Parts: sequence; C-alpha cells; structure tokens
Amino acid sequence: MNTLLDIIGSTIIGGLVFLIMMNLNTYSATYKYSSDSGLRLQQNAATAASIIDNDLRKIGYNYTQGNPIITAQLQKISFFSDINNNGEVDSVTLTISDSTVASSTPNPHDKVFYRIINGDTLKGASLGLTNINFIYKDSLGNATSNINSIKYIQAEMWFQSTEKVDSTYQQTFWEMTVNPRNL
Repeated sequence: MNTLLDIIGSTIIGGLVFLIMMNLNTYSATYKYSSDSGLRLQQNAATAASIIDNDLRKIGYNYTQGNPIITAQLQKISFFSDINNNGEVDSVTLTISDSTVASSTPNPHDKVFYRIINGDTLKGASLGLTNINFIYKDSLGNATSNINSIKYIQAEMWFQSTEKVDSTYQQTFWEMTVNPRNL
C-alpha cells in the first residue's frame, strides 16, 4: 500500500513540476515575443523620425526664389529643396495615407508614409505609423498658419506594432522640433 501511495505522490509531484516548466516556457516565449515586438517598434519609429528629420532640415536648401514652403497642413507639408544635393531644386511632399493602404499588416490602424519628390511617390512599408501631425511655429515659438512666419516645424508621430502582443498593439510616440536653416 505504501508503494502505491509513493507512486501516486511522485506522479502528482512530477506532474506539478511538468506544469510549472510548461508555464515558465510559455511565459518566456511570450516575453521574448513582446520584447522583440517592442524593439522592432522602436527601431521603426527611429527610422521614420530620421527620414523626416533629415528632410525637414533641408527645407529651402539651394532654393533662392522666396519662401520654400508650398503647403503647410496638419498632416502634410510640401516644400522646395535640393533634397539629393545634386544642384537641382526638388519639390518634396511628406504625408501619410489612410489606413486602407497598409493592408499588408494585421494592424487596421497603421498607415503608409509618403515621401513624394517631384511627383514621384517613394512610399515604403508602414513602419507602424498610425498618425503624424506637423505643427508650424514662428520665431517666438507660437503656433502659426502663416507660411511666411514659419521658422520651426514640430513633428508628432504615433506608432503601433504591426501585430498584436497579448491582444493589444504596442504603442510609442515620437516628437521632434526642427529649425530649418534656410527659412
């Protein structure tokens, strides 16, 4: 009888140890996926911010025919610049699509960032960008809608992971203020 109790007891203890190991393995895999997704989200945000920062700093570069800003809207900016540093002034537009264009990702909120140079759309992956706002400021840092008064451009960007982690999309926010030298 004692042998039977020993076998039952060791089976229960072995089963509990097995369940603990399986739970630990599941937790470890979920944490790794969550961590990787968060890192990818931060890298995508940094990539998009770097592109936008570089382009905004070049507003008016090698342009001498007046104000280089063509359009200054909440989610769109157009300007003149020698963006490729090839001696030719280009027309550059930065904007985003609506959420239906980024249909290749499971996230229904992400959008495609458009970088349009001389009418040629150079669009890339969505990078998880869900919204972008351009806020225009004068020399005193006050918001302005007058194109001739713009001295600073603040870009606010919201990002979400392209796939759900634990039934939610991870999120991050990136903000920068640029003072283009040629304004």
